[in-house]
Amino acid sequence: MSEERLLSQEERSILLKLARQAIESAVCGGPPPQIDLSQLPEALQAPGASFVTLTKHGELRGCLGTLEARRPLVLDVCDHAVAAALSDYRFPPVTPEEVPELEIEISRLTPPRELNYQHPDELLSSLVPGRDGVVISDGNNRATFLPQVWEKIPDKEQFLSYLCRKMGANAGLWRMKKLRVLTYQVEEFHE
Repeated sequence: MSEERLLSQEERSILLKLARQAIESAVCGGPPPQIDLSQLPEALQAPGASFVTLTKHGELRGCLGTLEARRPLVLDVCDHAVAAALSDYRFPPVTPEEVPELEIEISRLTPPRELNYQHPDELLSSLVPGRDGVVISDGNNRATFLPQVWEKIPDKEQFLSYLCRKMGANAGLWRMKKLRVLTYQVEEFHE
């Protein structure tokens, strides 16, 4: 992850612990954990953008986040942990019985940067599998894949085609017209 320093092991542990507490409370209908920002390390108080991915027995169970840092990182992580558990439209809400089986992964994002390209082949050559998270947009439609998705879709053409489908467009749209493309990197850690 470029530009910012990586989080310490202690800062990562705090985020994972608070994310789990937030999920446990929300799934049982309780209030979010009370977080006193002044008692946390400065890096967790600073604005941050995150995605929280939940897996159960190695299978995706929920994933939500944001691309733009608009609030303290710790609040962003806790809100997205709850949203991944309860509001990912692809899955039913997590039940209290499932919580112990969940593994939490947090991805802290760098600010997205516009990728300037003129031709689809130039777009392909500009992407770095395993490093780049990619955002594509066409008008009001937008989709992203975290860098971790390269592990499952290592082929650049397939990666872009699946991303177009995720956006709700034809899989080959990235070849037919110039889309707005942003890239970002993540600092990823999990329980």
